[in-house]
Amino acid sequence: MKVVLQNLTKKFPNRNKKAGGEVVAVDDFSFEIPDGKLVGLLGPSGCGKSTTLFMICGLQKPTSGKIFFGEDDVTDLPPENRGVGVVFQNYALYPHLTVRQNITFPLENLKGEDKLTKQQMQDKAHEAAKLVQIEELMDRKPNELSGGQQQRVAIARAMVKMPKVLLLDEPLSNLDARLRLQTREEIRRIQRETGITTVFVTHDQEEAMSISDVIVVMKDGVVQQIGKPQEVYDDPVNLFVAKFLGTPPVNLFDGEVKAGMLHIGDDAVLSVPGAADGAVDVGIRPEGFLLKEDGVLCCALTGVEVMGRDISVVSTNPHAQSKAIRSIINAENKVDTDAKDVRFALKPNKVLLFQKETGERIYF
Repeated sequence: MKVVLQNLTKKFPNRNKKAGGEVVAVDDFSFEIPDGKLVGLLGPSGCGKSTTLFMICGLQKPTSGKIFFGEDDVTDLPPENRGVGVVFQNYALYPHLTVRQNITFPLENLKGEDKLTKQQMQDKAHEAAKLVQIEELMDRKPNELSGGQQQRVAIARAMVKMPKVLLLDEPLSNLDARLRLQTREEIRRIQRETGITTVFVTHDQEEAMSISDVIVVMKDGVVQQIGKPQEVYDDPVNLFVAKFLGTPPVNLFDGEVKAGMLHIGDDAVLSVPGAADGAVDVGIRPEGFLLKEDGVLCCALTGVEVMGRDISVVSTNPHAQSKAIRSIINAENKVDTDAKDVRFALKPNKVLLFQKETGERIYF
């Protein structure tokens, strides 16, 4: 099912009555979610991603704009008539019901032609449980399950009616690191097997990038960039997107362009033809450094962290905007840990320039 958001805006009354006015949670959001794709809404707390999700499922009504499922305008349609499945952050399972009863609960409310027999409900519950691999837990109560198992029950309950659209609101935030990895792989597997159009809300960029076909990066209710995860990472449109995506985060420096050459302090580090002269913010991805004795960028070495396949070289530079610079290099490189300084060459495609005033990307 294709989902189209058309100039979607949501405003709330300002809680500060003295200030008055309204708070814009989502501002003129237009986007087409392709049929059968998994789209990640990504951004910090308060950026409007969950509000967007709640408008799609009908729990909140837009201040303006329209929502289409396929060719049908569902903007004013009640949530129960939209054919959506929703998984919330806190699972919201009924503690007095078994897993089987929790999964069949949405089916018990079906009426008219859609009404099912008890056996049909049991069969559908078993299919949904099999999809998330919890068939052996059907007679347990939620308090007898681990966090990961409870999350699977919540997903099965959302899937049991085979919704047109599956909406996931930070479904992994209550799980530990290993379970998060396992469960996000399960979500991706389920989405691919069923082909259900899915919207996944998260503030965790690693989560969004690992399972999404497309990510939508938001800030203060405004869409910053939409694209395939790797494309957005490699080609951010502004400083906010560059800083938000990446682990470890992008390294930022105060730089200056002079006659087509980028300078960081006294070091001329890269030719940037076409860039106008002036002060700039320089972003260098951690993987953009090459250890080299005669490298163009000199930093003070503070430590080396061995990560198995890679090494993280930790250093400082007076023109860096953070206390530590992290450079990820291949473990085959030998770093003299007794040296005071370390020098790097830079990979041009991993160096990003941004305007000081606006944070907009400068292309060269």
